[in-house]
Amino acid sequence: MKTLLFLLCFFCFSLSAKSQTNTALQISGTVTDSVAQTPINLATVILKNDKKIQIQSVLTAKDGSFVLNDLVTGTYSVSIVHIGYQTKMHMVSLAGSSKILGTIGLTMGATQLKGVTVSGDKPLIKQEIDRLSYDVKADPESKVNNVLEMMRKVPLLSVDADDNIQLQGNSNYKILVNGRPSGMMERNPKDILRSMPAASIEKIEVITTPPAKYDGEGLAGIINIITFKKSVNGTNGTINTSHRFPVGGPGVGGSFTLKSGKFGIATNAGGNLNSSPLLNNSNSRLTLGTNPTDLFQTGTRDFSGKTAYVGTELSFEIDSLNLLSGQLNYNANKNESLSTQLSTLYNSTSIIQSYGLKNNLEGSGNGFDAALNYQLGFKKDKNRLLTFSYRYFRFSNDQFNSVDIYNPIAYNLADYRQNNMGGSTEETAQIDYVYPLKKVTIELGAKAIFRNNNSDFRFSSMNSSGSFEADPLRTNTFDNQQNVYGVYNTYQFMIKNWGVKAGVRAEQTEIDANFAGGTQKLNNTSLNLIPSISINRKFKNMSSINFGFTSRIQRPGINQLNPFVDRSNPNFESSGNPDLKPTTGNSFEVTYSRFKKVSLNIGARGMLFENLIMPSAVTDPVTQITRSSFANTGSGSLMGANVNLNYPFNSKLRAQVGAQAMYGKVKGEINGILIKKEGLMRRAFTSVTYRPSKTWQGTASMNYNGPNLSIQGTTNSFLTSSFSINKELFDNKLTLSIAANNVFDKYRKAINFTNGPNFTQESYNQNYQRNFTTSLNYRFGKLKDAIKKNKKGINNNDVSEGTSL
Repeated sequence: MKTLLFLLCFFCFSLSAKSQTNTALQISGTVTDSVAQTPINLATVILKNDKKIQIQSVLTAKDGSFVLNDLVTGTYSVSIVHIGYQTKMHMVSLAGSSKILGTIGLTMGATQLKGVTVSGDKPLIKQEIDRLSYDVKADPESKVNNVLEMMRKVPLLSVDADDNIQLQGNSNYKILVNGRPSGMMERNPKDILRSMPAASIEKIEVITTPPAKYDGEGLAGIINIITFKKSVNGTNGTINTSHRFPVGGPGVGGSFTLKSGKFGIATNAGGNLNSSPLLNNSNSRLTLGTNPTDLFQTGTRDFSGKTAYVGTELSFEIDSLNLLSGQLNYNANKNESLSTQLSTLYNSTSIIQSYGLKNNLEGSGNGFDAALNYQLGFKKDKNRLLTFSYRYFRFSNDQFNSVDIYNPIAYNLADYRQNNMGGSTEETAQIDYVYPLKKVTIELGAKAIFRNNNSDFRFSSMNSSGSFEADPLRTNTFDNQQNVYGVYNTYQFMIKNWGVKAGVRAEQTEIDANFAGGTQKLNNTSLNLIPSISINRKFKNMSSINFGFTSRIQRPGINQLNPFVDRSNPNFESSGNPDLKPTTGNSFEVTYSRFKKVSLNIGARGMLFENLIMPSAVTDPVTQITRSSFANTGSGSLMGANVNLNYPFNSKLRAQVGAQAMYGKVKGEINGILIKKEGLMRRAFTSVTYRPSKTWQGTASMNYNGPNLSIQGTTNSFLTSSFSINKELFDNKLTLSIAANNVFDKYRKAINFTNGPNFTQESYNQNYQRNFTTSLNYRFGKLKDAIKKNKKGINNNDVSEGTSL
């Protein structure tokens, strides 16, 4: 491994030395302020060829000078871009000698309140009035990583040792695609994001203060994934193929856009095969009290699976005032794993119980959604819009466990089979109206969601004749109906250097749940008022400060409601809780951004929760079974800060550093006992990018994730690393990438520490993390005119599947 790293480094520096001895043509000049006649540092100089394809970009030095190297004879356009100034472009023809443009004066431009851009060679982070965005397209590692891996680099996001995503240290959020809910992200988003090449998306937005037009759910906020859809007259797209070994597998993905007259279509699709070798796991539990016991379990598992997705958006412009648009999304996955386990329960003097277990798990699922939108414009003001929207969505998840027991000692449970078929259907109708009035934009709308969560679960065990017989006490069907009705009103305006978004949303929730053939029923109705406000203040020194406040609620999802009891590990049972109530919370934030030699984005934020939904675990001293479920455990809070810096040392070398720390507190009752928990959750990230020439680029990055916090325990911290090299070919249309991930550690440990009223427990899972990736990314097409999309649509961001603070 050390030899491989040495060869990679030697290869990069050899290329650098070669580029420095190249005597090709140059374009040079100096950029100044046209009024003050002072040099402008860190202005971006972009070079495009005669086909309008960007081939190079550099930053001006302290004296305003720049040099574009390694050029050949031809016609070029040179654009100079700098925040606060109007963009200036020069056409340059190179014949047999280099070109000196001399002094180029930039004129101050109008101040904009949309956001402050934090950049290196190309903007990576942008702070807007109510969100922060990460430009995935500008990150060189996007050519070789998947979207889940890129999320480790996005401010305010983190990915734990089991690849679970958290926003501001919280697992309660909503993922949208292009500002709309997508069936691809409703069931198990990490599987889709793991199979989605990062080269197929443009940016990731973190909406920390969602406006009132969004549903009130999602305690921590919204993650919005923007795919490549530069809709055009003609075609445009990307194709990405990759292979990851020795774990992972082959994958393919991409995007395609077509615009022909009034009709437009934009599609993204992909899939991958994923497998891992045999890995180890263990559980150790110590019960306390008058008769303490020790339980120790050790086992192995392997895994293989496949995932595929496709999403399509369509648009038809009836005329300049009438627009029809729609979307279709489908995803499916299938996986299987085989695990073995040896379990021993003993007290201070002898073995109480022992057995071996073999578990064959088969899982599958799919999701589908379709939406139709009609947008009506008005002749007097084209920004005045009336939109009608409808969306249908469904998903299903099936899990089948075949469990065999061997070598039992004082253990009489027979072989058993368990099957859980769960899913959800949803219909949504919505109307939105946008009315610009001088300097104020008024928005209002109404929405109705009709959601049905259901589960059909069965348990059967082997009888004396050797056949499997259903257990009626562990077999049932569950139905949960949620109807949500909402109205909202928002106002957006700008006064000089101030920008404001403010509004309020009212939501009424009606819940009706029951078991088939049983007497247990639940009826609940609640009304919530959800205010939100975001304020932006722009300053003359290319900086701004943002303030935000919003209230949020989080309704439980089917995974938390489903009463199916998972007995795949007989000593540890887990189930949902159909009696869960929505969680409510308030969040506030202050963010400062500045664009100078060191680009800086720093923020402080806090969240307060009531009726917090979190896992709870209790050990039965008689049966020695630990039962885990979800409960409205009590209240909690998160307070913290984040900082991100981007520093370009020169036109070839830049570094990025980011850190986040959140201090959490939670308290609630577990089995009638008050429990309080608090601790610091933290993460840090750094990367260095070196570009020796216009076609070669190397990046090294490191990511640290600290422990996560729950009411009964914590998880371990871990470190990941990545080294990648990219080579651009054929006028930057083809990119060849290789990467070495986590070369220093073959395995990643995922450890969960749990403390209950009468027990302590440690669960350990081994994950194979060292891998090598090769990727080929091809971009094609030519851009002309943009496809029109309706500016309003359905956003159902109200369901929780999270398990931690």
